[in-house]
Amino acid sequence: MKILMVTPYLPYPPESGGQIRTLNLLKYLSKSHDISLISLYKNDDEKKYTFYLKSFCSQIYLCKRPEKPWQAKILARAIFTLEPLLIVRNFSTEAKAVLKNLLKTEKFDVIHAETFYVMPHLPKTSLPILLVEQTIEYKVYQHFVDNLSPLIRSFFYPDILKLKYWERYYWKKASTVATVSQHDQEIIRKEEPNIDPVIIPNGAGDEMLTNKLPKKKLDKPILLFIGNFYWLQNKEAAGYLVNKILPLLNQQLDNFKFVIGGQQANKLNLKKIKNMELINFNPEDNSIVKSLYRQATLFIAPIYGPGGTRLKILASMAAGLPVISTQTGVEGLAVEDGVHVLVAESPQEFVDKIKTILYDKKLYLHLQKNSYSKVKETYSWSAISKKLEAVYQTIKQKNENRN
Repeated sequence: MKILMVTPYLPYPPESGGQIRTLNLLKYLSKSHDISLISLYKNDDEKKYTFYLKSFCSQIYLCKRPEKPWQAKILARAIFTLEPLLIVRNFSTEAKAVLKNLLKTEKFDVIHAETFYVMPHLPKTSLPILLVEQTIEYKVYQHFVDNLSPLIRSFFYPDILKLKYWERYYWKKASTVATVSQHDQEIIRKEEPNIDPVIIPNGAGDEMLTNKLPKKKLDKPILLFIGNFYWLQNKEAAGYLVNKILPLLNQQLDNFKFVIGGQQANKLNLKKIKNMELINFNPEDNSIVKSLYRQATLFIAPIYGPGGTRLKILASMAAGLPVISTQTGVEGLAVEDGVHVLVAESPQEFVDKIKTILYDKKLYLHLQKNSYSKVKETYSWSAISKKLEAVYQTIKQKNENRN
């Protein structure tokens, strides 16, 4: 099958959930299909990464989009037109021209649009379009705005309304909409009853899947949280750990270390606190990431921001690392509290769950085994890519029958 894939980022380096997702899908899809990739980029330095994608794609087109969102012309367009900031800041005239030319000169079976805000680049076409929503963007934006001061908040409300309108508009323009979780699927069904999305979940990278479950010493635990701290949800989680959970944990637990690591960790404005270590690393350095997961005893994820599924939690499960998270943090994952993960909502509940699992080796091994098995069965990229291939085939067949 000949696939035209459009992404709002270059899928390398794998520093965000979206990049990790696309990179792994390309890796497996390219074994059986011909893929032409159109990716937006912000600065010329990103072009050097095309080398890593050439073995997966027959053609790669990089199209420039605005490097910085807070430019006068971008803000003016977002304020004085019906387009929301997310679409304006990600719009590329180059991508629109490339797509128009490609669809005129070459034949494709399917267009794969990763996120709704690449859809404005597509010309009118009879080709079937799969729109993949990695998250419900207006919900994430709403959460961001709700954390601002009331005066600033009112300025952004019109943009949220515009974002919601256009997101729903492009759902209806696509042949099929895909989400990464049942939770997001249900939101779309509620918003647009005539749309029945398919689920193409996120997965755990092959490099994180351990060959056998590691044996851990629970008497001197290392607690871990990893994230890309460009994203609000991860910044919030790090702040919550340091300000709410760690002070209680220091009072109630001895001989432990808490590691917070990730991209832009050095830019987090966190107070220094006993037993905490902050590690900043480059997303290309997989050895550090693997080492942190391998050395850790528990993964703690107090995530309260909505949207998508958390690849960091799947990575923990794949590495044989039990997870304690909020319900929001594991939302969209096929996991049960007490079976695959432990769920906590308040600071004291997090501390209680941490102590419980460290003092109960049987529970630790139970969660470790079940979560590892769940990842292998449900969240391998090999299985996910096969599910995606079946969706491509279905919409291709429907389109042929219609014509």
